[in-house]
Amino acid sequence: MLSKFFVAALLAAVSISLYGAVVNKPKTAPQVHQHKTTSVAHVQTKAQGNKKMTEANKPPVSAEKSQDEWKKNLTPEQYRVMREKGTEAPFTGKYWDTKVKGVYKCAACGNVLFESKTKFEAGCGWPSFYSPADAKGVKYHTDTSNGMTRTEVTCAKCGAHLGHVFDDGPEPTGKRYCINSVSLELVPDK
Repeated sequence: MLSKFFVAALLAAVSISLYGAVVNKPKTAPQVHQHKTTSVAHVQTKAQGNKKMTEANKPPVSAEKSQDEWKKNLTPEQYRVMREKGTEAPFTGKYWDTKVKGVYKCAACGNVLFESKTKFEAGCGWPSFYSPADAKGVKYHTDTSNGMTRTEVTCAKCGAHLGHVFDDGPEPTGKRYCINSVSLELVPDK
């Protein structure tokens, strides 16, 4: 009999390969711009247009903590995903299918990341959004792990790994921010 962990790991591998394969299309990859003076990456989407980096729209300063402090403040699963760039198994996180209206914040630092109005059902097993709440609230990094090239999404404030963004989402952006539930904290609307 297969263990639940083995089945979850197998599902995660299949989901990553099915949904991650689309990013290997060079014509549709997100436009990632490295700003040398600010070390901020900025992804342009159809909805956001071309914005120049200014003092007013720089992301917040990083929340710096030692690894020991992060281990004390995060659950073991949060630490594995957010600090060690792990992935929770698909269809297991608490937000993958929630319909609750509200704001999704970083579970590590409270930075506002996504709004429920941009959440959609992607069928991948992780919460999916077509746009961040604020473009300066997240950063983008090239991720070449697991034999594929993807765009990693991290919290701009504390650097926590959130998930990845793909070019197979709905309009108006065409993006799918595939985010680990354990990296998020939902603050429901009142």
